[in-house]
Amino acid sequence: MSQKPQSSDDDVDRIIGNLGDDAHRFAGKTVLISGGAGFLGRHFIAVFRRLNAGVLSKPCKIISADNFITGDQTALHGDGTRDPNIVEVWADVSYPLPVREDLHFILHAAGVASPVYYMKYPLETIESAVQGTKNLLELARRNKDLEGFLFFSSSEIYGDPDPKSVPTPETYHGYVSSVGPRACYDESKRLGETITTIYQQQHNVPVTIVRPFNVFGPGMKHNDRRVIPMFTYQALVGQALPVHGDGRQTRTFCYVTDAIAGFLKTLLKGKPGEAYNIGNADNEISMHDLASLYTKLIPGTSLQHIPYPDTYPAGEPQRRCPDLTKAAQHLGYASEVDLQTGLAQFIAWAREQDSYRA
Repeated sequence: MSQKPQSSDDDVDRIIGNLGDDAHRFAGKTVLISGGAGFLGRHFIAVFRRLNAGVLSKPCKIISADNFITGDQTALHGDGTRDPNIVEVWADVSYPLPVREDLHFILHAAGVASPVYYMKYPLETIESAVQGTKNLLELARRNKDLEGFLFFSSSEIYGDPDPKSVPTPETYHGYVSSVGPRACYDESKRLGETITTIYQQQHNVPVTIVRPFNVFGPGMKHNDRRVIPMFTYQALVGQALPVHGDGRQTRTFCYVTDAIAGFLKTLLKGKPGEAYNIGNADNEISMHDLASLYTKLIPGTSLQHIPYPDTYPAGEPQRRCPDLTKAAQHLGYASEVDLQTGLAQFIAWAREQDSYRA
């Protein structure tokens, strides 16, 4: 069902409303977020800032750690008012973090998710997902009051799934090349999942794993090179949308309010040692049809089919759609924002950003 575009403040309120009473579990707790300056991290910070401002009986303390290799220190939401309970520090998770505070939750969201960037930084991509995960798990192991550890994996761990396994459930083992151009990202996320499950089994660390499916929303950089910010930027500056290949490859897209709520539900309610798909299963769309949708949302937009550029890694999955049955049953998760509504919201935000202008 389509809805009118909302403001950024409405986005944060939607996430908190979706959490319900579970949000109060953060009262008085300390949360470490790796990758806190990234696209997802800044949305988490916005949620915790709002929780502290008027929802929680006692504010939570947030430690945001980022090395700013792709992150941005610019606040995504809010009026610039400083929350003394939110501390942002430069830190590289591939080295042990000297955190002295007692931690109750850890969200390991640090990573390089854009194909163009993980081709540019392949070793850094591996280090954040493997050594970074182990370092944070060692930190978690030392915190006896830790209530939850969330590892951000990826739907990329499924590779190019067999058509019989689309929509793809968490039980699908994946079809991934260990030496292909995407391997630095795909295989490091797979190994990160292995490490987290071992720490849960051997050391009883309360880890859960989330596998996001193409999250989008305000805060994505115009030069991120993922399809929605790229299409949005080029449509707004009057350039034809570049559709790679024949454009038949499909994706589903999950608006950030649904995704952040799903991630926090996974942290708070997920079964330790298990993985959960989070996304939107109702909007699988080909890249050609996605580009065509932009011609309706931004009048005057055109599209053109082009060969894959050299900067884009080969082996792109042809279909990507999550089976969300497990998330619905275990977490009470359901996506609410349809693709066209989410795109309208994102485009409205992008129009106000200098970086999305020619």
